[in-house]
Amino acid sequence: LGQTFKVTSQEATKLSLAFSRPPLTSAEDCQKLSEDVQNAILAVATVYYWLPKGQGTTLRKMVRDATTEVVEGMIQLTETILSAPLESLSQEQLTSTGGVWEACEQVSNLPRDNQAAVVSTLTACLGVVKDALEEMEHALVEGQDPYSDIMEDEELGFRGNRDTYWSEADRKLLNSCMGLMKASKACLKKVLSVVKAYGKADSPEQIAQLDDVADIANEISPSVDELALSMYPPMNQLAVRLNAAKLASVLKKVLEITKASHVCPPSEEGWVQFLTGAVDHNMNKIKNFTQHQI
Repeated sequence: LGQTFKVTSQEATKLSLAFSRPPLTSAEDCQKLSEDVQNAILAVATVYYWLPKGQGTTLRKMVRDATTEVVEGMIQLTETILSAPLESLSQEQLTSTGGVWEACEQVSNLPRDNQAAVVSTLTACLGVVKDALEEMEHALVEGQDPYSDIMEDEELGFRGNRDTYWSEADRKLLNSCMGLMKASKACLKKVLSVVKAYGKADSPEQIAQLDDVADIANEISPSVDELALSMYPPMNQLAVRLNAAKLASVLKKVLEITKASHVCPPSEEGWVQFLTGAVDHNMNKIKNFTQHQI
């Protein structure tokens, strides 16, 4: 794969240089350039398809995404050359050529097996959840208006709309929701650490278990985002409860799947139990606070 990406990068350079200044390349040379570009792209796609599905769907998806980026980059470069007049090297053509180089260089950062691919996926999920949690913690600072960064209405002057603030009852519910979001972060951190420490990609069973962990963990960050969005005022407490229940269900599934896999030896089961309890504790409090809504 590395070799095919390298060849594609070189073909992009040759193509771009050939159409960087007059005179126009001969029809024969154009034909040769086109064939070389086509062969390079076909080689990239072929090598991707050679990657056995048994090596892991998480790994395969990352390689597919990198391959797609190279192919799309080359399409964009070709279209840029076709649409630009042949006078001088345009900024758009330079940008498109650089885009292909960048896409081709990504191959050096691709994970080498499914364990590394799952570590990469979990790291990305954890980053998103950390950002969502920090944003909500910032908004929850005592007395702060979460919409303070939005410009006030010119006609109305200062906004006196209660819908932009949380009530006391809202804030009690928010504390438990924050507990659930913190449990999401803790859950991803612990799962990431055991996948790094114990994850293996030596057998079909181990590879499949890693994919299962990645697939369910991928559901955490969208579920956290949905809960966070519903927490802003004016708050619909029932919507918050439903989104919290969905996140709690995803977290418990992550913990269950992780515990049942090879990445969780008996010595690691304590934190699984602790986090399961933390999820239940916060969810029960959310149910109690919103009981009158049902």
